[in-house]
Amino acid sequence: MKLKRTLLSLATVAAGFAVCAPAMADLKLATAKNCMACHAVDKKVLGPSYKDVAAKYAGQKDAAAKLEAKVIKGGGGVWGGPVAMPANPQVSADEAKKLVAWILAQK
Repeated sequence: MKLKRTLLSLATVAAGFAVCAPAMADLKLATAKNCMACHAVDKKVLGPSYKDVAAKYAGQKDAAAKLEAKVIKGGGGVWGGPVAMPANPQVSADEAKKLVAWILAQK
């Protein structure tokens, strides 16, 4: 019985790590690619928070493609701020896809 509880506890902890690991990995990628210099998950910095981005693009079928291009090529005019988003050529297409999926999942 004790072994069963121990195994169940370990399985629960492992499941928790499995759920958290992708979120942390993408935050780590965002930090590594300097995204967090202008953005934060839950507050405006220089650019909008990722939660605000997710809310703005919620339900838009082409949101991921638009944002992936914007991450790499930059651009302005969407948020009305004085500073346009700079291009990020150091971000690959696969990395942009991961970052955007993570951003759009923010609630």
